[in-house]
Amino acid sequence: MVSLIVQLQIVFVLAGSLVVLRGIGWLGVRQLSTWRAAGLGAVAIVFLVTSSAHFNGMKHDLAAMLPGPLAGELWIIYLTGVLEIAGAVGLLIPRTRRLAGMCLVLFLIVTFPANVDAALNGTPLGGEPPSPLWLRAPEQLLYVGMVWWTAISANPSQSQRQPSREMAAEHRRAFAEGAMS
Repeated sequence: MVSLIVQLQIVFVLAGSLVVLRGIGWLGVRQLSTWRAAGLGAVAIVFLVTSSAHFNGMKHDLAAMLPGPLAGELWIIYLTGVLEIAGAVGLLIPRTRRLAGMCLVLFLIVTFPANVDAALNGTPLGGEPPSPLWLRAPEQLLYVGMVWWTAISANPSQSQRQPSREMAAEHRRAFAEGAMS
């Protein structure tokens, strides 16, 4: 039951972060003025939250989820935790956003077999039975979809493009003024 609650808590972190961040955008914070921008922040928050399990008492449970000869290897848990943090930070930097998104989607795909293995073999999480595969699979698809929507398929927002357009117009005006004098 605990792992089911933990799984649902992560979905609630995503949904709650999305609503709160979009609310902040509605109050006037331009960087969060769209659902996509708020979703990007929410996804980053989820990866930061989930990465924390790689460095606390849950790390041993995560290591037990690793299939086959990798089972119990803490270095993999630490590495994947660092990768989640790097991905979350990368999402927030416009220059690295798309690459970070692609890497996080790949990360979610590569780590999914460990979730399947844990569900099928009854590997406990927090001392409780694992959450069922019928919950894990759609949740993983939700995260892939959110990363894809917010980081990979997203065009730069108007606010990000506007300064370069303004600079180009200013340069054209300055050039025209210089050519006329």
